[in-house]
Amino acid sequence: MTPPPSPGRSPFADPSVDRSATEISRLLAADEVTIVDVREPHERELSAIPGAMHMPIDRVASLADSLDWSRPVVFHCRLGWRAGMVATAFRAIGRDAVNLEGGIQAWVGAGYPVEPAGAAIADH
Repeated sequence: MTPPPSPGRSPFADPSVDRSATEISRLLAADEVTIVDVREPHERELSAIPGAMHMPIDRVASLADSLDWSRPVVFHCRLGWRAGMVATAFRAIGRDAVNLEGGIQAWVGAGYPVEPAGAAIADH
Protein backbone atom coordinates (compact mmCIF):
# COMPACT_ATOMS: atom_id res chain seq x y z
CA MET A 1 0.00 0.00 0.00
CA THR A 2 1.30 3.45 -0.92
CA PRO A 3 1.68 5.86 2.01
CA PRO A 4 -0.41 9.03 1.87
CA PRO A 5 1.27 12.20 0.59
CA SER A 6 2.74 14.61 3.09
CA PRO A 7 0.26 17.27 4.26
CA GLY A 8 1.96 20.00 2.21
CA ARG A 9 2.04 18.06 -1.04
CA SER A 10 -0.79 17.38 -3.45
CA PRO A 11 -1.75 13.73 -3.91
CA PHE A 12 -1.66 14.52 -7.65
CA ALA A 13 1.84 16.02 -7.56
CA ASP A 14 4.09 15.19 -10.50
CA PRO A 15 7.68 16.22 -9.81
CA SER A 16 8.42 16.22 -13.54
CA VAL A 17 6.28 19.36 -13.98
CA ASP A 18 7.47 21.23 -10.88
CA ARG A 19 9.95 24.10 -11.13
CA SER A 20 11.34 26.11 -8.21
CA ALA A 21 10.64 29.78 -7.60
CA THR A 22 14.33 30.46 -8.27
CA GLU A 23 14.18 28.78 -11.68
CA ILE A 24 10.93 30.52 -12.62
CA SER A 25 12.32 33.90 -11.54
CA ARG A 26 15.34 33.38 -13.78
CA LEU A 27 13.18 32.35 -16.75
CA LEU A 28 10.86 35.34 -16.26
CA ALA A 29 13.80 37.75 -16.04
CA ALA A 30 15.10 36.36 -19.34
CA ASP A 31 11.58 36.62 -20.86
CA GLU A 32 11.68 32.90 -21.73
CA VAL A 33 8.28 31.85 -20.34
CA THR A 34 4.69 32.96 -19.98
CA ILE A 35 3.31 32.79 -16.44
CA VAL A 36 -0.38 32.16 -15.81
CA ASP A 37 -2.18 32.55 -12.48
CA VAL A 38 -5.00 29.99 -12.19
CA ARG A 39 -6.29 31.20 -8.83
CA GLU A 40 -9.81 32.49 -8.26
CA PRO A 41 -10.45 36.20 -8.90
CA HIS A 42 -10.69 37.01 -5.17
CA GLU A 43 -7.22 35.49 -4.64
CA ARG A 44 -5.74 37.43 -7.54
CA GLU A 45 -7.21 40.72 -6.29
CA LEU A 46 -5.06 40.54 -3.16
CA SER A 47 -1.70 39.73 -4.76
CA ALA A 48 -0.15 38.79 -8.08
CA ILE A 49 3.22 37.83 -9.47
CA PRO A 50 4.31 40.72 -11.71
CA GLY A 51 3.64 39.95 -15.36
CA ALA A 52 1.38 36.96 -14.69
CA MET A 53 -1.72 36.56 -16.85
CA HIS A 54 -4.89 35.67 -14.99
CA MET A 55 -6.85 32.66 -16.19
CA PRO A 56 -9.08 31.21 -13.44
CA ILE A 57 -8.87 27.44 -13.34
CA ASP A 58 -12.48 27.02 -14.47
CA ARG A 59 -11.65 28.92 -17.68
CA VAL A 60 -8.27 27.37 -18.50
CA ALA A 61 -9.57 24.84 -21.03
CA SER A 62 -11.71 27.38 -22.88
CA LEU A 63 -8.91 29.98 -22.97
CA ALA A 64 -5.99 27.65 -23.72
CA ASP A 65 -5.77 28.67 -27.37
CA SER A 66 -5.11 32.27 -26.32
CA LEU A 67 -1.76 31.26 -24.79
CA ASP A 68 1.53 31.57 -26.65
CA TRP A 69 2.52 27.90 -26.82
CA SER A 70 5.69 28.70 -28.79
CA ARG A 71 7.41 28.99 -25.41
CA PRO A 72 6.97 27.23 -22.06
CA VAL A 73 3.95 28.19 -19.98
CA VAL A 74 4.28 28.29 -16.19
CA PHE A 75 1.06 27.84 -14.22
CA HIS A 76 0.78 28.92 -10.61
CA CYS A 77 -1.76 28.99 -7.81
CA ARG A 78 -1.46 29.44 -4.04
CA LEU A 79 0.35 26.20 -3.18
CA GLY A 80 0.93 24.49 -6.52
CA TRP A 81 -1.86 21.92 -6.26
CA ARG A 82 -4.29 23.36 -8.80
CA ALA A 83 -1.58 24.63 -11.13
CA GLY A 84 0.19 21.27 -10.95
CA MET A 85 -2.91 19.49 -12.20
CA VAL A 86 -3.30 22.05 -15.01
CA ALA A 87 0.35 21.70 -16.06
CA THR A 88 0.08 17.90 -15.97
CA ALA A 89 -3.06 17.98 -18.14
CA PHE A 90 -1.38 20.20 -20.74
CA ARG A 91 1.72 18.02 -20.70
CA ALA A 92 -0.50 15.02 -21.45
CA ILE A 93 -1.52 16.66 -24.75
CA GLY A 94 2.03 17.61 -25.68
CA ARG A 95 2.23 21.19 -24.42
CA ASP A 96 5.33 22.62 -22.74
CA ALA A 97 3.74 23.40 -19.37
CA VAL A 98 5.21 23.52 -15.88
CA ASN A 99 4.07 24.30 -12.34
CA LEU A 100 5.55 26.85 -9.94
CA GLU A 101 6.32 24.41 -7.14
CA GLY A 102 4.78 25.63 -3.89
CA GLY A 103 2.82 28.32 -5.73
CA ILE A 104 2.78 31.99 -4.88
CA GLN A 105 3.51 31.09 -1.25
CA ALA A 106 6.87 29.62 -2.27
CA TRP A 107 7.46 32.63 -4.54
CA VAL A 108 6.95 35.08 -1.67
CA GLY A 109 8.84 32.80 0.73
CA ALA A 110 11.86 32.94 -1.59
CA GLY A 111 11.76 36.74 -1.47
CA TYR A 112 10.39 37.42 -4.95
CA PRO A 113 8.00 40.35 -5.48
CA VAL A 114 4.25 40.47 -5.70
CA GLU A 115 1.93 43.29 -6.67
CA PRO A 116 1.06 45.32 -4.76
CA ALA A 117 4.32 45.23 -2.82
CA GLY A 118 3.97 43.41 0.49
CA ALA A 119 0.46 42.17 -0.33
CA ALA A 120 -1.13 39.30 1.53
CA ILE A 121 -1.73 35.93 -0.08
CA ALA A 122 -5.37 34.90 0.02
CA ASP A 123 -6.39 31.70 1.72
CA HIS A 124 -8.17 29.62 -0.88
